[in-house]
Order: sequence, then C-alpha cells, then structure tokens
Amino acid sequence: MQASQSTVDPAEIAKFEAMAAEWWDPTGKFKPLHMLNPCRLDYITGQIAGEFDRDLSAQVPFAGLRVLDIGCGGGLLCEPMARLGAEIVGADAAEGNLPVARIHAEQSGLEIDYRHTTAEALAAAGEQFDVVLNMEVVEHVADPLSYLTACRQLMKPGGLHICSTINRNPKSFAVAILGAEVVMRWLPRGTHEWSKFITPDELIDLLKNSGVEPVDRKGFVFNPMSWRWSISDRDLSVNYVTASVKPD
Repeated sequence: MQASQSTVDPAEIAKFEAMAAEWWDPTGKFKPLHMLNPCRLDYITGQIAGEFDRDLSAQVPFAGLRVLDIGCGGGLLCEPMARLGAEIVGADAAEGNLPVARIHAEQSGLEIDYRHTTAEALAAAGEQFDVVLNMEVVEHVADPLSYLTACRQLMKPGGLHICSTINRNPKSFAVAILGAEVVMRWLPRGTHEWSKFITPDELIDLLKNSGVEPVDRKGFVFNPMSWRWSISDRDLSVNYVTASVKPD
C-alpha cells in the first residue's frame, strides 16, 4: 500500500466530529480522556526524556524536538507538548475537531500547527518527526498495518513511536463498551467496536511488521476506588501503551 492512500474509516471520523465541541469539557463526552490524560502524559514524557536524554526538570525539556500527534482531537496532548518546548504538529482526519483545537491553543497562548490531514498524506509529503504520538487511534482505522507503516515513514531514524490502544478480551468488552458506553454513559454508544480492539501481542507483531522495534509496553489501569488511572508493568488487560524506535 502506498503512503498516499488513506486508511481513514469515514464512519469512525463521523463519530468524533459529532462530539468535537466537547473536547475541552472535563465532564462531557471526553471525560474518560481527561481522566486518563495525566497518566498518558507521565508515560509519554518519561519515554521521550529517556530516548532523547532530556531533563524533565528543565524549563523546556523538549526544545528542538519535532513531535506529531496523529488523531490529535481537540489538542489534549498537543498543548502539554508545546508547553514542554516541542515543535508540535497536531493532525486529525476529522476536520470538525480542528477549529476547537486552534481556538483553545490561541486562548492558551500556544503555537501549535494543527492540520486536517492523515498519516499517509503526511508521509507522502516527506514530513519527518522525532516523535510520533499515536494514542487511541489504531483501533479506529481500516487497515492497522498500513496505518502503522505510514507512522514509521514519518519517523526520523532513531525516532520514537508511542502507540496506545485497547486490548480485545471479555474484560475490555465489559469495561470499555458496557461500562463506559452503557452504564457510565461516558461515551456515546457505538464509539468503539470490540472487534477492532487489538491484543498486545497482535500490536507488537504489527509494529514489527511496520518496520519499528518495540522497546516497551505498559498498562493503563483504572482504580474505581480511588477514581484514578495508573501505569502498570503487568496489567495490560484493557488499556495499554507501547513504545517503539525506528532503527538508525
């Protein structure tokens, strides 16, 4: 598959465009992402700092790094990356998300390059990044391997790819679909399709076949007692994240 071809699933894009105005409402339809975001950021910043030898206590530790957030939505990850000094490009195939993201960044005094585009189009244009963030997107595309291959093409040699998704098992169906969509009503029904979820072993194989080297995987675990997320070395039963590098 050529990089210029798209793995975008129009039905998936329509779901998120319908919710675009609520991206920055911590009690709205994206409440689960707002709750998860600090945990995601801990993992992302730790991996970037380790890979590029950056001191997170510095004022702008990611200065000089070019970062791409694929499926950026309203910019929940782009804004903290910009504050840490990265040159950040936020790309989303759902055009309706981007005005919300641009307005919020302007109100926050941040310079972020938001684009209505796809990973494949960016790769075809020859764009290159030190870091590609690919968070909760791969379970929504039509062809995961082709999509991940485009993500690899976007990475500079030695670049870092961080990819998170949802495991496929009975627990993930109970938690991510029945729990989040039916019981808690955090997300509209139909936001996720259980059949599109990807097991950790499947994702590792997909990443290897795309041409990157997986170097880490962790779980994101929600504790209903403390109402908080944490990173787990062992529990990848529902939400999980991987880090991979592109060979020099």
